[in-house]
Amino acid sequence: DETGAYLIDRDPTYFGPVLNYLRHGKLVINKDLAEEGVLEEAEFYNITSLIKLVKDKIRERDSKISQVPVKHVYRVLQCQEEELTQMVSTMSDGWKFEQLVSIGSSYNYGSEDQAEFLCVVSKELHNTPYGTTSEPSEKAKVSY
Repeated sequence: DETGAYLIDRDPTYFGPVLNYLRHGKLVINKDLAEEGVLEEAEFYNITSLIKLVKDKIRERDSKISQVPVKHVYRVLQCQEEELTQMVSTMSDGWKFEQLVSIGSSYNYGSEDQAEFLCVVSKELHNTPYGTTSEPSEKAKVSY
């Protein structure tokens, strides 16, 4: 305008961290702000040192999310020897066979002992970036 002022039509929410960086040389981003929005502003104003800092912060955030350890839920299913193959082959919904434990024989069918087993199965709990997990189904589906 006539006083030499310029109008810059940018989002003031993301300009705050840029302005603070210019004031004191430190990158401070409110936890509710997306780093990508601050990066957009830093790139608009071509502040190369701030661009590098924000990109480093984004990389650090993304590597933390990808390094979240995988969690598992385990179930123990009891079955007789004759049911074992069918049980393992009918597991679904992401359940995986982990271990088979023989617990001896429980009863006789005529003159033959029936071996009894505990079958351990597991399923991954998938972590999302914000800390919630998707729960597994109620149980491993098993047909007898």
